[in-house]
Amino acid sequence: MAGESEIEPLNLAGGLPDYEGLRIVEGGGASSACGFKAAGIHAGFRADPQRLDMALIVADEPCPCAATFTQNIFCAAPVTVSRAHLDGVSYGTARALVVNSGVANAATGSKGLEAAERVAEIVGEAVGCPACEVMVASTGVIGVHLNLDTFVSGAPLAVSALDEDGGAAAARAIMTTDTHPKEFAVSFSGDEIGYAGCTFTVGGMCKGSGMIMPNMATMIACLTTDAPVAPDVLHEALRRAVNSSFNKVTVDSDTSTNDCCYLFASGAAAPSAQPFDPASDAFALFEQALTAVCETLARAMAADGEGATRLVTVRVVGAATDAEADAAARTIANSPLVKTALFGHDANWGRIAAAAGRSGARFRQEDVDIDIMGIPVLRAGLPVPFSEEEALRRFERPEIDLDVDLGAGTSTAIIWTCDFSHDYVTINGDYRT
Repeated sequence: MAGESEIEPLNLAGGLPDYEGLRIVEGGGASSACGFKAAGIHAGFRADPQRLDMALIVADEPCPCAATFTQNIFCAAPVTVSRAHLDGVSYGTARALVVNSGVANAATGSKGLEAAERVAEIVGEAVGCPACEVMVASTGVIGVHLNLDTFVSGAPLAVSALDEDGGAAAARAIMTTDTHPKEFAVSFSGDEIGYAGCTFTVGGMCKGSGMIMPNMATMIACLTTDAPVAPDVLHEALRRAVNSSFNKVTVDSDTSTNDCCYLFASGAAAPSAQPFDPASDAFALFEQALTAVCETLARAMAADGEGATRLVTVRVVGAATDAEADAAARTIANSPLVKTALFGHDANWGRIAAAAGRSGARFRQEDVDIDIMGIPVLRAGLPVPFSEEEALRRFERPEIDLDVDLGAGTSTAIIWTCDFSHDYVTINGDYRT
């Protein structure tokens, strides 16, 4: 791992979907929205004193908070505790999120649960809020207990480091095997949607490179907005955004024990306004901004998959149902044979066809078309001649597109993944050592 000063953020500007009315916030992240401060410090969870390992995001006032969590039965203690702090319905009111890296606090039994609760108390005391208003998250090695003394000494340091420009440090502090911090923010004007003179922002950060195929969440993500949104409405918007972004990412088909995604809404950009009406143009634009941030961060996770050299976008069209489109795209994206072929710059369409064929999606092979990086390689279930030299040239692109038309209906799906390199095995073979 490079020193913190050497780690460059991913260039995410090119990942913003074509959403009218949104503006990229330069250097934006989890503290870009009004009403939030963030910090990233070295507290001592990791041995390297140059490596940040504790992140803190704090709202100026208690505010609506929504979350999605892993559905892994082996869920970590911080997931259980944070669910309880949101009354078991995944939305409510909160003030802060604390994240430590290095130790997952998963598979730690009652001691781990007690530790997660104590972390909330320690951070709450430092921030000046009740423990129930603190969300907790951990990432790192499973089966290792947290050192609470590190929180006792680290929490006051993190609070003293809180800053409106602290999002970048927080994004670095949550990294594990990530090679780049992942943060992004967009803003939109309120002039045409009934909030003249107001500018609303949605920003966020996430981490994740391996053990990535989220189920209702991502590895760890924190999103913030200064738009006024009620907690239950915020949760529905988050669920939709997560389902179209983080839940469409796979690196290695594994779902983490610690997955969580939090969204805080301070309302500070329009402090006297009522919450957005879910049927209003203002809410529609907010949800568009939220989706743009989540999709951009999701693509960054796939691009930074452990050992990855290329971001891979798998598009399936012509499926009989949405579920079958997703199944076909996900099976292709997860296929080790497909992923290793892409690493080897091999336009091996047979592996793509075989993956689609075992996905459970219903189609006839004689109706299938496949393109690799825009090159037709299969038509009506039969191979077509193509230039291997041209394919090799296109493999030099930073993103590889795989397009499959099943010819069985009108449903579509997109999954983001990456190739598999030798380094994936090295990273995961040495993870605990």
